[in-house]
Amino acid sequence: MSQLFTPITVGGIEMPNRVTVSPMCQYSAREGSMTDWHLQHLMGLALSGAGQVTVEATHVSPEGRITPGCVGLWSDENEAAMKRVVDACRSVSSAKLSLQLAHAGRKGSAQRPWEGGSALSVAEGAWQTVAPSAMALAPGWHTPVALDEPSMGRIRDAFVQAAERALRMGFDMIEVHSAHGYLLNEFLSPLANKRADRYGGNLENRMRFPLEVFAAVRAVWPKERALGARIPGSDYVAGAWDVDDAVTYAAALGARGCDFVTVSGGGVVLDAKVPIGPGYQVPFAHAVKQATGMITGAVGLITEARQAEEILAQGRADYVAIARAFLFNPRWAWHAAIELGDAIRFAPQYARCHPKAWPPAKDLTSA
Repeated sequence: MSQLFTPITVGGIEMPNRVTVSPMCQYSAREGSMTDWHLQHLMGLALSGAGQVTVEATHVSPEGRITPGCVGLWSDENEAAMKRVVDACRSVSSAKLSLQLAHAGRKGSAQRPWEGGSALSVAEGAWQTVAPSAMALAPGWHTPVALDEPSMGRIRDAFVQAAERALRMGFDMIEVHSAHGYLLNEFLSPLANKRADRYGGNLENRMRFPLEVFAAVRAVWPKERALGARIPGSDYVAGAWDVDDAVTYAAALGARGCDFVTVSGGGVVLDAKVPIGPGYQVPFAHAVKQATGMITGAVGLITEARQAEEILAQGRADYVAIARAFLFNPRWAWHAAIELGDAIRFAPQYARCHPKAWPPAKDLTSA
């Protein structure tokens, strides 16, 4: 059996294999509520053969969204719409379901990517963004309001309330999003956090609010269900957040009951020079796993079965999180299992599509 299709237990949740679907924003919600697009999208991924599927970044408040089309979980309407999708996925698949909770911070109030991806204008419905410091993401972007401690407390409570809604819906896992330049990552990074209080300055202070949010979610999330975090491995800017900081942060999360970390990076500033290529963020996961012993996931243009298998076989991560390859091929895990010589469970309705079930090919040479 390959490493990729070996079971793994994470925080009391047993996944049948180590293929996970990364959260991928679809920008197709209405006032934070999922639509039919999410129904077909997530049901397809639930049938993909992946051991775990993570629902896209789900924002804990309206002003915490990236775009007007982002999914949220701040209202009963949001919860009902998401439960419809979750229940549908459960009806067809045994894949474990995870929810990524997020707040966009200064990267919010933006257009959908296919509409330009820039800051919304007032005419387009722009809203006031918030951040650790009153620093715009880039020229032409909104200047956020620097958060005071009461406002930070309300955001922490919003994460908790969203987690409680996720628990009612029966999610197996939660991933707290503190990467990709969004609010919690903004507190971590010296590029976005210029505060002079106990939430800014040295690394211990910059980690304080993300750790408070995580601990508050852990307090309401059952021990038998997995709770983890998406963490940054690098800002890709000299003198800023780096992999040593990631190790320190992961260890601090672990001390607060974190069951797993998925390590990526970038996004805090738009002009960072990111060396994109196959597996380009895997070294971050490897460093964190080696230093902390935590269950660690690798990301970063992992697209091929043997590439994923090699990452796990070499002990560089415990699972792989795949995004774009699953959008291009929602049956990625099926194909990977066949390539690696492993068996994988198909939905019975699709059992006849396995190549072993096909009739022998007709010999065209004798025609």
